[in-house]
Amino acid sequence: MKKTLALLLALIMVIALAAPTAFADEMEDLVAAAKEEGELVVYGSCEEEYLAAACENFQKLYGIKVSYQRLSTGEVPAKIEEENGNPSADVWFGGTNNPYDELAGKGFLEAYEAINASHLLSPLYKNPDNYWYGIYTGILGFMVNTDELERMGLEAPQSWDDLLKPEYQGLIWLSNYKTAGTPKLVANLMIQLKGHDEGIQYLVDLDKNVEVYTKSGSGPSKNVGTGECVIGIGFLHDGITQIIDNGYENIALVIPADGTTCEIGPVAIFKGAAHPNAAKLFVEYALSPDCVELADDNGSYQFLVIDNAEQPEAAVQFGLDPSLVWDGYDFAKAVEDTAQNVEDVMTALENAGADVGEGRFQTS
Repeated sequence: MKKTLALLLALIMVIALAAPTAFADEMEDLVAAAKEEGELVVYGSCEEEYLAAACENFQKLYGIKVSYQRLSTGEVPAKIEEENGNPSADVWFGGTNNPYDELAGKGFLEAYEAINASHLLSPLYKNPDNYWYGIYTGILGFMVNTDELERMGLEAPQSWDDLLKPEYQGLIWLSNYKTAGTPKLVANLMIQLKGHDEGIQYLVDLDKNVEVYTKSGSGPSKNVGTGECVIGIGFLHDGITQIIDNGYENIALVIPADGTTCEIGPVAIFKGAAHPNAAKLFVEYALSPDCVELADDNGSYQFLVIDNAEQPEAAVQFGLDPSLVWDGYDFAKAVEDTAQNVEDVMTALENAGADVGEGRFQTS
């Protein structure tokens, strides 16, 4: 028995010692294959400054020419589906995970078992079938202009239900359900919190107070500091960007008291990518400190979801801890329901006589 145990322990030690070498060899082979391809095309749905920094650093590290374009999380699926198996890009970087899941379900993403996925903090931060991996997470909430609220004698909303108050009419901005990932998350959250019919009715009622639906999910945050938007619905790290990078100290951040959820910002490979090895290498890079720690220096203050990266100080300073979100949010159900939920919201808005034209629901 002792001899058997000793042999087993010895075998475990051999495997443990061999694993890093095997991973190193695998990465070395991947780098060589990627360099042979020599090129990579990236679509990014994070903020452009971070996208540029991530792509330029990848090119510097590996000598692979990178072309990149910033598109919203609504634009990318439409473009990839239209190209139908002949994608004009190799990888997708950043944004929100619901559109990634939709593309995966339609067969437009390539599964890849990433080596660096071992550093993910939780299984929540990856697609169960390896179609995408999370690189950051951000809390959904409100950004408010405190100067404008004080001028109007109004208190800041503290909950989703508060947003329906008549005194907020014309003060709220959200993003377009058809072009951005943020409002899809809002729709899924309201339906899960309140039930389908009640959630849809809530969004119809909210529409009465919404002045503009921006093309991009970060659009509302960019207009809160100036006062053009008084209450913006979006991801709170975008508010931090406005406070720290643009000096808008009149912005306050609100985590809704009646429950909220978070985005997971992923990276994924398009099926049929022209540069598949460079795409795989970019996924490994995206799951490393070499990539994600660039966010803090480039106006992106999301919590990072790998265990070997240093968290942005600002995310900690402003208390945007992912544990504060509602733990009842069902990400798997959201994957199944997103397309139908968005269709139901838009139909309900039209039936209610809401203005759903491009002037209000921006597409550019």
